[in-house]
Amino acid sequence: MDNDDYLDPGNIPAHVGIIMDGNGRWALSRNKPRTFGHNEGLKAAKRTVKAAVEIGIKFISLYTFSTENWKRTEEEVSFLMGLITAHLRREYDFYRENSIKVVHSGDLTSLPPAVQKEIDLVEKDTETFDNLTVNLAINYGGKDEIIRAVNKWRGLSAGNADITAEELEQNLDHPEIPPVDLVIRTAGEKRLSNFLLWESAYSEFYFTEKLWPDWDKPDMVAAIREYQKRDRKFGGIHE
Repeated sequence: MDNDDYLDPGNIPAHVGIIMDGNGRWALSRNKPRTFGHNEGLKAAKRTVKAAVEIGIKFISLYTFSTENWKRTEEEVSFLMGLITAHLRREYDFYRENSIKVVHSGDLTSLPPAVQKEIDLVEKDTETFDNLTVNLAINYGGKDEIIRAVNKWRGLSAGNADITAEELEQNLDHPEIPPVDLVIRTAGEKRLSNFLLWESAYSEFYFTEKLWPDWDKPDMVAAIREYQKRDRKFGGIHE
């Protein structure tokens, strides 16, 4: 890293979650269809994943398609599903070159079969990579994940004991991924929008007006530099 990119190597967030917002507005401001913005947003996602590798982040969760996004037009949803399907396998060389493991969070069963197949293939193809884990939240909702975790626990537990926080965590989509240290949201919105509700209980938040397709490594560095200024107390106090 050059001086402009300098970050404290001892205070890099282990897990960064990103709500990638603003693709549609970016396209409409250029008199382009919303689908054009989603294509550019995909390029921004790849730049951001590459930046995460260079910075030394170990886990990054990308809010790709929420359980509420099915409310969008059939044309837009179909385009997004096709974009996901085409992109996952096409980027295998990128994953291999950077030793990126790809995993999925969300309700896989409700996705189109072609998307399910590509997610399964990319997870298997990258399962031994260990430099960075990219968690793709597709058909994901924080409330839905918690409900699925409780139902999974009920199916595995014996008796009528109350569920504990530890047991719920072990039944989330990826209990091996640590809690989110930093949540980034682009495009000026300041809400969590049902993203990693349990995992973000003590996250730091970074909001920016920049639309997602314009996001690049300097923006990632700026967000983490801001994170490094925060005093994280996790509900306690520092003597």
